[in-house]
Amino acid sequence: MANEKNLKLPKSGETARIDKWLWAARIFKTRSIAADACKNGRVTIDGVNVKPSHSIKAGEVINVRKPPITYSFKVLACIEQRVGAKLIPQVYENVTEKKQYEILEMSRISGFVDRARGTGRPTKKERRQMDDFADAAMFGFDDWDDDWDDEE
Repeated sequence: MANEKNLKLPKSGETARIDKWLWAARIFKTRSIAADACKNGRVTIDGVNVKPSHSIKAGEVINVRKPPITYSFKVLACIEQRVGAKLIPQVYENVTEKKQYEILEMSRISGFVDRARGTGRPTKKERRQMDDFADAAMFGFDDWDDDWDDEE
């Protein structure tokens, strides 16, 4: 417990680039993934898409869309160096609505149950039916090209 009090953030300025902050706050695994998310319009501040070079300040709320939900984070510290997981509560506050987490839970529960027939990986039963069909269709056609050569 005494070690937790000694944990300190690296020097932080008044502002930080959003792509660096998203990476340093461990929201994205790499900085390039964070930059791509910004470029593709998945990161917004006050409903406005931001570029990777956008500067953020403490107190701003950042929305990050990671389908199927949108996470919201309130910036507490503007850092550009990655920190350990134990320091994350000093970097941002998760202000994501509970409704978003309910959506996430529903998608986890209904993940494969609502799979449309014919999409994705076949079930064991479907795979056996395909194998039976393929075996029946190919029966007797192993040497079809030999007969073709005889007619010439």
